[in-house]
Amino acid sequence: MAIFIARHGETMDNKNRILQLPSTPLSIAGEEQAELLAQRLKDENITRIVSSDYLRAQQTAQALSQITHLEVELSPLLRERNLGDIRGKSYTELGMDPFALDYIPPNGESWAEFNERVSEAWEFITQQAALTDGDLLIVTHGLVCRALLPHLTLAKEVKSLSQYGNTCLTKVQDRAPWNVEFLNCTNHLEPDETKDSHSPV
Repeated sequence: MAIFIARHGETMDNKNRILQLPSTPLSIAGEEQAELLAQRLKDENITRIVSSDYLRAQQTAQALSQITHLEVELSPLLRERNLGDIRGKSYTELGMDPFALDYIPPNGESWAEFNERVSEAWEFITQQAALTDGDLLIVTHGLVCRALLPHLTLAKEVKSLSQYGNTCLTKVQDRAPWNVEFLNCTNHLEPDETKDSHSPV
């Protein structure tokens, strides 16, 4: 059995370097990416789908749900980092690095708060995997994928992974020591779509 961890598909804000709101939907390209991800996963033994409750993640998860007829369960622990009042603003408009380690967005999460929540999310994921008869699919966000990396055995072998492609997929064994079969894989996309030069948010 395994845990699959996927990032959501492309959005127009993500493409245009705008910090996204919870209600940001997938772009047309993002919907196509989600379909390709679903086609890749349809023959796996996935028996549960758990997604962030942000719209773009839900829409990505629904692509597989429509094939498998599995219900999409939602968890706020899987949300992207809360960037508070600067969500909806472009990188150019901000004129600063919203991901600087010492920056705390107004009404948002500090890095310490975010990483603590992701640690709780990992505990939740592993608990759900233990309760699942089959493979578990998690649909979440780029910064969450990156923050989950230290919890995986492979992290000892990876110096840095700052970018996670849209609908990238990671496969992890469903029990400790959480060995990774593949990481940040976008082989299901066309070659020109596998490169993601945008922020992981």
